[in-house]
Amino acid sequence: MNDSNSLQAKAYWKENIRIVLSLLAIWFLVSFGMAILFVDVLDNIRFFGFKLGFWMAQQGSIYCFVILIFVYVHKMNKLDRKYNVDEDRDQFSPDDTYYHSNDPQE
Repeated sequence: MNDSNSLQAKAYWKENIRIVLSLLAIWFLVSFGMAILFVDVLDNIRFFGFKLGFWMAQQGSIYCFVILIFVYVHKMNKLDRKYNVDEDRDQFSPDDTYYHSNDPQE
């Protein structure tokens, strides 16, 4: 592997790790912070008739986790396109088949 590919791979993984760590920080803040540390403060706010701290511990954190999954997919697809390693660059045969028979009767 030449130096330009190695530098490009290092830059790709550096950005990849930055995305993962930032999303993990949000995950930690939502799951541990809002549902455990700040629950007393959040319980002063009502959300759908429930105390916000309770709601975040039971339902809100799950919604946030699902949103984080979609954000991760979007950001990784964008990063893959930036470094030309996305799935759209795969080389397929012209008719999208992987098996070509030499038998003329097929």
